[in-house]
Amino acid sequence: MRVLLSAYDSRGGVEPLVGLAVRLVERGARVRVCAPPDEEFAERLAGAGVDLVPTGRSVRRLMTGRTPPSPAGVPRRAAELVAEFHDKVTGAAEGCDVLVATGLVPAVAGVRSAAEKLGIRYVYVSYQPVSLPSPYHPPIPRPGRPLAPDVTDNRVLWDRDAQDVQAVFGEVINTHRASVGLPSVDNLRDHVFTDRPWLAADPVLAPWRQPADLEVVQTGAWHVPDERPLPAELLAFLDAGTPPVYVGFGSIPVRGPEDVARAAIEAVRARGRRAVLSRGWADLAAVDDQKDCFVVGEVNHQALFRRVAAVVHHGGAGTTTTAARAGAPQVVVPQGGDQPYFAGRVAELGIGAAHEGPTPTVESLSAALVRALTPATGARATAVAGAMRTDGAAVAAGLLLGAGGREDPPVAVPADRAP
Repeated sequence: MRVLLSAYDSRGGVEPLVGLAVRLVERGARVRVCAPPDEEFAERLAGAGVDLVPTGRSVRRLMTGRTPPSPAGVPRRAAELVAEFHDKVTGAAEGCDVLVATGLVPAVAGVRSAAEKLGIRYVYVSYQPVSLPSPYHPPIPRPGRPLAPDVTDNRVLWDRDAQDVQAVFGEVINTHRASVGLPSVDNLRDHVFTDRPWLAADPVLAPWRQPADLEVVQTGAWHVPDERPLPAELLAFLDAGTPPVYVGFGSIPVRGPEDVARAAIEAVRARGRRAVLSRGWADLAAVDDQKDCFVVGEVNHQALFRRVAAVVHHGGAGTTTTAARAGAPQVVVPQGGDQPYFAGRVAELGIGAAHEGPTPTVESLSAALVRALTPATGARATAVAGAMRTDGAAVAAGLLLGAGGREDPPVAVPADRAP
């Protein structure tokens, strides 16, 4: 079989596709990935032996540029994305049996259109349950379109979300569909999601609650074991004292990175701990030349998180899952999107603390670390780690290849409760 995977997203949205691609290749499939042209994505996929088809603009440059994206530019960027992904996927998918897509709605809509034109099976995947319509949670607020404060019925909020998606993207995407000979759609969101989306999230950390209106196939989170050794200097730092606290915000360009780094380091020091500070897309840096803080760039998080006392991060699906699987207590400082959900899940499971709001202070972060660094939290984190699945990517690969390009098998992975 030939499989094309597609994402227009940050590192956290591309990395799971690497895990799936590796499992597909192990089973003899031929895999290509359409993703942003960022160098780190190309290197990561090349290391896994998978071809990258660069598609769209650099996400890192878009997110960290001097002029941040504005709501006024959404229609133009949407038009670019739907056309770019339709054209690139159409060219790259020759001979493919299935297309798997995730990421921003316009990009996924372009993939869906390509699948329709080519007559190829299409699967939409989300990495978190809160992105999918459910009576148990509200939608994630879309930029410039806050949720109605007087509405508490989640189904009503999801109906309005579908209307918002149509209002923002409908004209642009239907114009493109007409240009390639496809009919217009009047519910773009559900058209992109389909009535049987996949959920690549761990059923302990992020369960899909039943009964629900959608028939969701929960595979478990997609990852691949990272065998890269930690840098010698980092290993020496880890070996030189008690386990440090990791601080990093991944591909989130936080506001006031200097202030955030200073607050984080001082809060860690207030708890008598050393710090490992990850630069990330926020370009965090040390605030002084003391020897109790080590700054890292791209490293093996799977190995590092097993060596730290706690992980302070933004709450992206990938980082939360990696820390939980490593048994590391967490402090989640959510910046937006699905991150408040994962902050809440970390607190509910008892494996860490949810920070109130996106801007940490020395006092607020120090208080959260007090909770995360208790022996009870550490024991709970270890217990939850032992209950998490490690076969999500293999399950997804089996569903794709076992179906032989046809419809999904009727049995999905159950969303078990946490231990």
